[in-house]
This record gives sequence, structure tokens and C-alpha cells, in this order.
Amino acid sequence: MDWLASLAKFWHWLVALLTVTLDLLASGHALLYKRDSRAATAWVGFIWFVPLIGSVAYFLFGVNRIKRRAVFLRGEQERFANRTGSAGLPSPQLAARLRPEHQPLAALAETMAGILPRPLLPGNRVELLVNGDAAYPAMLEAIAGAQRSITLATYIFDRDEAGLAFVRALGAAVRRGVQVRVLIDATGIRYSWPSILGALQREKVPCARFLRTFPLRRLLEMNLRNHRKLLVVDGKFGFTGGMNIRVGHWLSRQPKSPVRDLHFQLTGPVVSHLQEAFAEDWCFTTGEVLEGERWFPELASAGTVVARGITDGPDEDFDKLRWTILAALSAAQKSVRIATPYFLPEPTLVAALNLAALRGVQVDILLPSKVNLPFVQWASTAMWWQVLEHGCRIWLSPPPFDHSKVFLVDEAWSLIGSTNWDPRSLRLNFEFNVECYDVPLARELAGWFDAQLRASRQTCLAEVDARSVIVRLRDGAARLLSPYL
Repeated sequence: MDWLASLAKFWHWLVALLTVTLDLLASGHALLYKRDSRAATAWVGFIWFVPLIGSVAYFLFGVNRIKRRAVFLRGEQERFANRTGSAGLPSPQLAARLRPEHQPLAALAETMAGILPRPLLPGNRVELLVNGDAAYPAMLEAIAGAQRSITLATYIFDRDEAGLAFVRALGAAVRRGVQVRVLIDATGIRYSWPSILGALQREKVPCARFLRTFPLRRLLEMNLRNHRKLLVVDGKFGFTGGMNIRVGHWLSRQPKSPVRDLHFQLTGPVVSHLQEAFAEDWCFTTGEVLEGERWFPELASAGTVVARGITDGPDEDFDKLRWTILAALSAAQKSVRIATPYFLPEPTLVAALNLAALRGVQVDILLPSKVNLPFVQWASTAMWWQVLEHGCRIWLSPPPFDHSKVFLVDEAWSLIGSTNWDPRSLRLNFEFNVECYDVPLARELAGWFDAQLRASRQTCLAEVDARSVIVRLRDGAARLLSPYL
């Protein structure tokens, strides 16, 4: 027992050595890898002013990137990008399709070609689905008609009326001999208890959890989320947008906590981009490679929309979406319309919004008047003055809570998908969006947006400045947490 006596005698030295070692490792990592000098300074200060706790907090919440390439088994660590082998639509051909007033969008497409790994594909159809009342029946009908394969990825999959309807449909597909794969975020699956896993397993639906947080090797990834919403049926019919699977979106069912949202049904070559994103996440999670005609069939032209899928996340796809947003704002000539439930833009996005407004572009930002997360609403309100003072307009939509996400430029370009305008979406989450070059689609979305504006209330800088000192201090304190809200 001599070693116990020695340990009791010198334990405080061992703790001190461990603390200094962890603090040196954490602060060194922050200095080497934090791109924002202010973030690096804040973390290093916190690490040394709060020894041990600061370094542990940094490794849990400050290291937000993972490498996924090594998992892939196809070729020399090749990405699941452009599985169809399509060269895409060259920018000159896109320019020939655009009206003279929309020619700046050709330059936008050229910029995106240098940022994004996937090609711009013509021949797509994109249909707007408003709320679960339109989206869920369409998705369930597609699942019921599946003949070969179904892939489904979602952040939240509640065990409620909506979730169980999907489980039954997926189970029936499995019994028909359809190959089904379901991927749920490990954090999002805990939004309901008991979770949906038991129901899926009883139906013998193959399912997996993305970034399970309990294994020690995944501890440093606990702050990351797979926020993508993807459904692909037979490799030909795709659904994506902002809608999770929960009864709150199904307004006709009169849920206790109703949530408005938008989803989209896609047909045409761009569906392969949805499938590629799912295949990449599924391979990373399970090691199974999805390939071949069952998952990636030939896709014929289905419409006039020129589109491209955009994967974004804290890995090799880091910052792809932020660059897309910045490029689109710089290309805007007449109008910018943004609908988002969570508006916590970082300084570069604030500057881009303000520069667009100062150029004479009409910038309208549609936000819910009451957010489901109070801290997020407080933090967002603390930032409104930064865009209001330069001419951007903010509109507040009435309840129920609006979770819709749309970004429109000049009624010709649209960005649809899962991303919010906040640091969590742009830096921590795995997201999927689709950029679309198509005037009829953009005008349809602009019509939806303008209808929301007519039912909303415009706020102004004077109203924001009129908040009491106590409220402004509360909101300002909440803003300090915005990178993790």
C-alpha cells in the first residue's frame, strides 16, 4: 500500500501537472487553429483564468471540426461527390438562359464553381410544400410507392403521431423488399421519450444515430449536430428543407405546439446530390457504402430549374455555405429576401447585408415575433440595430412559430434547405441546401414571402433602442453565447 501513501502525499502535484499540461495543449490548439483572433484570445484567457475547467470546456465546445475522409472506402479516400459523373452546366450556358437583368447571377455561378465540389445541374423540378399538411402526405405517398430504395436523414424524429406514421410506412416498405436506411442525429433523437428507435427496430427498419455522444472517442464531437433533412426514394424523388419529423408541423392535426415550416420536393438530376450527401453521412456512421443503380440511377430531365446541392459542416465542407451567402449578397442588384427562425449573423454577414442595402438593394428579413428558444430571441434582438441602422428592414411574423428558411436574390436565385442564419448552423452543424437558378420558382417563393410580410409587423431602430436598460443588458449577455445557441 506504499503507492497509495505516496499518491496521497503527492496527489496535489499530480493534479497541478495534469492541469498545466491540459491548459498548454488547449491554448496551443486555440492559437494554431482558431481563425478568429478574438475567439483565440477569449479561449486562451478562459483556459488560464479558469484552470482545468477552461481546458476541458475548450476540448468539449471549442474544437468543432472532424475529419471524415478517412472513413470512405471508395478509391483513395474519395468524397461521395458527383457520383453521376455529370460535368454540369457551364457558366456561359447558364448566362445564355438568364435574362439581361439577371446576368450577375452567372458570375455568382462561376464563383460557386470554385467553392463547391458538385456541379450545377439543369433539368430539375422543385415544388414548394407548405407545412406538414402538404409535406408529410407527399413524403408518405412517395415512401408507399417505393420499389427499390429509401434513404431518410433527419435531425428530430419524434415518437408521436407524425413519427409513428413514418415508421409504419417505412416498415411496410421493408416488408415489400425495399432497401431502407434511416439516419437520425444522436441529439435530435432525444427530443421525445421514449425515442423513436424502438418503434423503428420493431419494424425491422435499418437505422443509425449520427455522432453518438457516449463513446469516449466521440466526446470531443458532442457539440456537433447533423441538421440535414433528406428523403430520397428509389434514387429519383427527393425531399429536403427545414422540416423535422414531428406532429407540431402538421397544423391540421391541431398540435399543442404548432410550428410553421417549408419543405420541397425535387425531381431531376439534382436528386443525386441529396443521395450523395446521405451516402456520405451513412458511410461515416456505419461504414456501409451505398452505390450502384439501386441508390444512384440515371436521372432524366424533369423541369427547368438549374440547381446544385450544397453540403456544409465542421469538416471538409467548412464555410462553404457562408461563402455562398456572401457571394449571393454581393451579386444582388434589386432585392434580397431572407426568412429564418434564428437570426444571429456574424460580422462578415452583417457587413454584406449592410453593403447590399447601401447599394440600393431592398433587404427584407422575416423573423418570428416569438422564438421557441428565449435565449436565442434575446441574443438576436441585441443584434438587430446592426442591420437596421443601414437600411435593412426587419419584419416580425405572428404566431405560431415560423421555422421557415428561404433566401432569395432578385427573384431569380433561391437557396432552400436546413440552414439558419446563426453560428451553430454555419459553423457547428452539418447542413444541406440547394441553390436554384429559376425565375418561376423564385417568384413563387417571393409570393409566399410577401404574403408573410403582409401579415407581419415591421420593427424599426427606434423601437429596438427603446428597450429598457435591463432588457438590453439581458439581450447583450445572451449575445455572448450566440456561437453555441
